[in-house]
Parts: sequence; structure tokens; C-alpha cells
Amino acid sequence: MKILLTGGAGYIGSHVLLSALEKNHEVIIIDDLSTGNINLIPGNAKLIRCNINDRETISNLLKGEKFDLLLHFAGFIKVEESVSNPNKYFKNNTYNAISLFENCYENNLSNVIFSSTAAAYGNPVNKNSITESTNLNPLNPYGESKVKTEKYLLENKEKFNSIILRYFNVAGADPKLRSGLISDEPTHLIKILSEVVTGKRSKIAVYGNDYNTPDGTAIRDYIHVSDLADIHLKAADYLLENKNTEIFNCGYGFGYSVLDVINAANKLYNNCIKFDFLDRRLGDSEQLIANVDKLYEHIKWKPKFNDLNKIIKTSVEWEKKINEKNF
Repeated sequence: MKILLTGGAGYIGSHVLLSALEKNHEVIIIDDLSTGNINLIPGNAKLIRCNINDRETISNLLKGEKFDLLLHFAGFIKVEESVSNPNKYFKNNTYNAISLFENCYENNLSNVIFSSTAAAYGNPVNKNSITESTNLNPLNPYGESKVKTEKYLLENKEKFNSIILRYFNVAGADPKLRSGLISDEPTHLIKILSEVVTGKRSKIAVYGNDYNTPDGTAIRDYIHVSDLADIHLKAADYLLENKNTEIFNCGYGFGYSVLDVINAANKLYNNCIKFDFLDRRLGDSEQLIANVDKLYEHIKWKPKFNDLNKIIKTSVEWEKKINEKNF
């Protein structure tokens, strides 16, 4: 298939790019490199450096190429930043995304896979098994910006065939160490933990130890980024075959608390992880665990890396590499 992929220099987009190229799909990337890293794009991939709101550049590209589908990853993802600067998130994650979709539609590209988030659910009543039909109640502008974009696609089914993928907590790195998370100000727990293991920081801040969970810390469903990349390509096959609109949760269906993750890392790395408890962060959910029955029902996918130790190890090995390469 021929894929237009936005945000291909970012964490998740770059892993999907690698998987697509491995399967001999043709991919053209749009990324303005505002948060992405050029080192994550392999030399045999074509990059158009522009923002997703650059209607003229993208329109000309769409007129000159016949894409089978759009994989849209380009978006801001930091919850705390969205709370302090909501307009930035609504402009890029919602209005620029909608502008991109409309540009695609006007140029005869109507198959879309949209990168969304479990933050859409907020603090649901049934935290142990969140289905795609669970009420949406985002606690922060980041989640709200994604919900608004979802709503646009769902309200325009006559124009778009779309699959909305709601990611739970994405972690880890490509096992071949071709890509991973690069961030000057990371908010991902396992990324921060990896920086402690490799000596880039001395300890971890644990935000909240008074949640209604077994150990008082927040619980998340962690999915390895390479498994998530595989879901995208399986979802692309499903979309092109069925030409309808669906929403799928992306996770493993079980969760770990912050302390579970720290304890697992300490077993792997000789108790080197130190941490302090701080107050809860505004906009954080207590517990988010995916129900993935619908994903398994519709898409022929089996996870390969659904093991917390594998997730942590690949993240740490990637951290070692970027320290050496100085990305």
C-alpha cells in the first residue's frame, strides 16, 4: 500500500514507519520536526518537511501521488503542558488535524487512521476494563483535543473511512534499536526510569501515593511501541478491506502501578531506582486498563512484547544508545 504518514519523526510514527518499510509499503512522511527527530527517519524514506496545516504543499503532494490511506500521528502529547497552554493543543491536535483531513478529502484521500488516546476516558467508573463505548470524559486539554478530532471523523462518516486507535500507555523501543523515545522533557514513566538507570538523572518523581489502588500509585496499561506499530498496519489492512469507521483500544488488557514498574526495574538493575513521592498532577487519571476484546475480534493481531521486563529493557538499551550517539 502507499501511505501518507504524518509525524514520522516522532516516537510512535517512526516505529510504524519502520514496520511499514519492512513490509515493503511505500511511505511518504510529513513532519515539521518541531518535536520529531530527523535521526529516527531511515535514509530510504521520503520526508516532506512542513506542518500539517500547510494546505498548499500537502495539496500539491496529494495531487501528484495516489495514496491508499493517511496515518495521522502528528500531535502534541504532554498532559501538563496542555493544562498550562490549552490553545496550543486545540490548534494543532484538533483544528490543524481537521484541516489536514479536509485537504485529503478534497484530493480524493478518504481512508484515515487516527492516533488517539486513552486520556479520552478520564476517570471512568469501571477502571478495570474500559471498552470503546465507555463514556468519554477527558480530564485535560490534551485528551479533549483528541476527542474533538475523533468527533469530527465520526460525524463525517459519509466522507471518511476511519479507524480511531485509542492508545493506552505506550513504552519501550524498537528491539533492533533503530528508534525509540527522544525527549528533552519526558513525561513517560519508563523513559524517565531509563534515564535513571543510565545515569542521566538521579531519581524519579512519583506523582501521588494516595490513589484508590492497592499501593496508592496510579495504574496504567503499558503497551510496547513495536506491538502498537503492528496494530496500525493490521488496522490499515482492515480499513482498506472493509471501508468503514471503527474505534479500537490499544493495550494489553492488564495494568501495572507506578511502584510495580519501579520494582520491576529495580530487580533488573540492582535497585538503582530512587524516587520521591510528590503531589498528584492535575489531569492525571487514577487507573486506565484497556478492554481489547473488540481489537482481537476485528483485527488479526497477536502481541509479541507483552512483558513488562521486555518493555523496560528495550527502553533502557535505547537510552544507552542515544546517550552514546548524542541524538
